[in-house]
Amino acid sequence: MRKVTIPLLASILIVNSVAASGQQPSNPASAPHPCSQPETRQFDFWIGEWSLEWANGGKGRNVIQKTLDGCVVLENFDGTPAIPLRGMSVSTLNARTGKWQQTWVDNQGSYLDFIGEFKDSRMVLQRRATINGKEVLQRMVWYDIIKDRLQWNWERSEDDGKTWTVVWSIKYLRRK
Repeated sequence: MRKVTIPLLASILIVNSVAASGQQPSNPASAPHPCSQPETRQFDFWIGEWSLEWANGGKGRNVIQKTLDGCVVLENFDGTPAIPLRGMSVSTLNARTGKWQQTWVDNQGSYLDFIGEFKDSRMVLQRRATINGKEVLQRMVWYDIIKDRLQWNWERSEDDGKTWTVVWSIKYLRRK
């Protein structure tokens, strides 16, 4: 059996990763930045440090930043002390589909994946889920977006999106 060196293994992994993503390797000197399209800035309204408020006096904090050369939106949510929920998400625009994709993980063991788009002044990301044996749709909606304030809803539909119930609503206020 031949011995595989670390540089060779790294090269193989990079080539396989590029092939799996459906993207061609680019020449950095001649290619435009992969995340330079205007659509990749659709989530920029969310970038910053936020104070959060929700029903029953709940308060938390959320810090959103761009990372990985501006290609990824990274969220760090902290609901303490109001609720023991802490989590993070990564969001990116899938260049192939033109849709936003987000993955959420948290200290409760949750793993959620969403897909959606910015349309009509709202960012809407949704997913299918099974709750108590029943298939439902879940979505997050960012709306009423202005420079230092926005609204966010967690919603559920039990009729395949005909009607939606707000499960959790959060008011975002930009921290100064």
